[in-house]
Amino acid sequence: MKVRIAALAFSLASLAFADDLRLGKPLTLDAPVTLGTLLAGADALEGKTVQVSGKVTEVCEMAGCWMSLTDTEGHLLRIKVDDGVIVFPKTAVGKAAIAEGKLEKFERTREELTEEGKHEAAEQHRKFDASKIKTGKTVYQIAGTGAVIRQ
Repeated sequence: MKVRIAALAFSLASLAFADDLRLGKPLTLDAPVTLGTLLAGADALEGKTVQVSGKVTEVCEMAGCWMSLTDTEGHLLRIKVDDGVIVFPKTAVGKAAIAEGKLEKFERTREELTEEGKHEAAEQHRKFDASKIKTGKTVYQIAGTGAVIRQ
């Protein structure tokens, strides 16, 4: 009887996620961490495979080569892939997602952040105010290998 209940529970769980959109390689880690947890220990995790969950706030309008995730505490993290390796759909915005890949760290100058901001604003068809960038900063992102968009 216990085996039947376990099999039924597994079947129902499989159905619950059957409509999820799976992109890229299958996820390899057991469970995602929150963005806050990841960013709090980011230096120790640099170069390692990580898995995070969050809500998709934005997707690259041009090629679908990145998506941004946020959490309830306002943390933000970009998942970036090479063009064409994974194409994040624009319909993912507003949906929950899990993403996996290697955590990367970049030290950006004010000038680099300004140029990146201008480029991204043009791609995303939004305004950009360079005067808001006062200094350089450390930027983390995930070089994505796989993702699941909850439908």
